[in-house]
Amino acid sequence: MAEAGITQFLDLGSGIPTVGNVHEVVHAHDPAARVVYVDIDPVAVAMSRMMLDGNPAATAVRGDVNDIDAVLRDPEVTEMLDFDRPVAVLAVALLHFLPDTARPIETIARLRNSLASGSYLAISHAGNEGPPDQMAAALELYRRTPTPMVLRSRTEIAAFLAGFELVEPGLVYLSQWRPDPDDIVEVRDFDGYVGIGRVAR
Repeated sequence: MAEAGITQFLDLGSGIPTVGNVHEVVHAHDPAARVVYVDIDPVAVAMSRMMLDGNPAATAVRGDVNDIDAVLRDPEVTEMLDFDRPVAVLAVALLHFLPDTARPIETIARLRNSLASGSYLAISHAGNEGPPDQMAAALELYRRTPTPMVLRSRTEIAAFLAGFELVEPGLVYLSQWRPDPDDIVEVRDFDGYVGIGRVAR
């Protein structure tokens, strides 16, 4: 997305900082690009703010993705990002933590309708089509956490990208998303899916 000329990035459910953060990847392409991290966990936000201290092109705010309108209106977000211009939104390893009762597809639709033409949405999502014993183990692990995981089928995951123009190669297994030429592509039964959609209207 940075290579496509996007200079504004909104990372939803960004979590605790690790290596290869979004702003590090983006700023390798354009040091002036703006990045906003959003997470509901105050510890993740505090750690992100510490890491970003002194970086005027990136910030972290606390927000609940389930109230996407409040996130998009947050003064710290709107100070950094101009939603009248294209924005790249990342929902990486996030949507499988949103239960159907929270109506996440409607949340993404509201987000899409708020984005300028030429904006992007990148998602990754755990699938439910692997070996039953491995799927059950994954669900059991997260069932004991405050954010249980919801595994979905490829068809259900594709619904999040409805209304977007899919970027090649479309919604595919993680290992199939534009691998390096020397990579050996090995699709595992329990791989999740990844896809990028573009707002075209």
